[in-house]
Amino acid sequence: WGDFGKQWDLQEFSIIMKAPYTQPVIAYPNPWSANTNGLQQGQVTVITPAQANDTTYIAAHVNDFKGKFVLITGGPFQTKDANFTALAKRLTDNELANLKDDYMVTREQIGQYANYVKIDNRVDVLMKSVGALGLIGGSARNNNGTVFVQGLSEHKLNAPEAIPQLSMAYEDAQKIKRLIQSGHPVELAVNIKAHTYTDDIKGYNIVAEIPGTDPKLKSQLVMLGGHLDSWPAATGATDNAAGCIVMMEAVRLLDSLGLQPKRTIRIALWDGEEQGLYGSYNYVKNHFMGTDFKLKPEQSKVSAYYNLDNGTGKIRGIYAQSNTAVKPIFEKWLEPFHDLGAKTVSLSNTGSTDHLSFDWAGIPGFQFVQDPIDYETKTHHS
Repeated sequence: WGDFGKQWDLQEFSIIMKAPYTQPVIAYPNPWSANTNGLQQGQVTVITPAQANDTTYIAAHVNDFKGKFVLITGGPFQTKDANFTALAKRLTDNELANLKDDYMVTREQIGQYANYVKIDNRVDVLMKSVGALGLIGGSARNNNGTVFVQGLSEHKLNAPEAIPQLSMAYEDAQKIKRLIQSGHPVELAVNIKAHTYTDDIKGYNIVAEIPGTDPKLKSQLVMLGGHLDSWPAATGATDNAAGCIVMMEAVRLLDSLGLQPKRTIRIALWDGEEQGLYGSYNYVKNHFMGTDFKLKPEQSKVSAYYNLDNGTGKIRGIYAQSNTAVKPIFEKWLEPFHDLGAKTVSLSNTGSTDHLSFDWAGIPGFQFVQDPIDYETKTHHS
């Protein structure tokens, strides 16, 4: 679909606390992290997330970071009742009847992202220039044994090589912080060996179809899909192998039953969703509407696109994306599945995944409503 950027393969990794006593800690290297060039041992210094995003503060304290691992972690995290309630949940009838617009990444957050990336890149350069050993994120989200690991824009060809970067379990980060605050210097020993290269900078989608059989209608398309990419600390099982498997099974059933659809049914398993819908957006840009907003002839032939990307929970219905004309069609469509709990057709919108690429080009794109189970709290990037 176009240029993705750098490849990154992790080959070796270890981390252990060496002072004031020896103890294992839980952490993972961030994707596209630089290498440590062998085992590096050094003291840890702690800064807050606000300080990490303040380049003026960083520039004024550069001497504090030389030869040290810089741990970014906030204050004590109050879990309240989190440890006493189930992490996995299903949608109640009342919740299904009152679904609101739902975006994992809001429009405001998207607007902030570009500025955050610039700050992050500048901090990386500053830290590297003064000889910091590495940056370690100890987010409060990484609690109760789950560590979420992802990157920003380090895969881009023009991104400078940063310093080694890791994500650490919150409990370990807070323990290190408390030790330092009580006057006990902490040392970590870290080894990251990875291969960053540009042998193939292209991004690839996987596309297949069941050709239509009607001479007049076979040029028309119905599309479905999910995204194939994930983050390196995860298996990718719920984000989004589960969605891909469901869509593949739908196509397999149509094929194995010997059905001969009048229109062509096309499945696409997208690449680069996690970096910003790269695979689906560029596919749509290449085939249906250019960045000049001029529609291409193929655009008029696509009836709809259906997406699945919310984990492993049961399908309970579909978001109609404010499309009032399609609501009665979907309601009729779901009737055979009422006994499986799939009854809801919500006019609300959902975002942050590949159906938005089709909406952008004026093609109706839809995402299914699923029980959340423990998708956001435990499984999707962990």
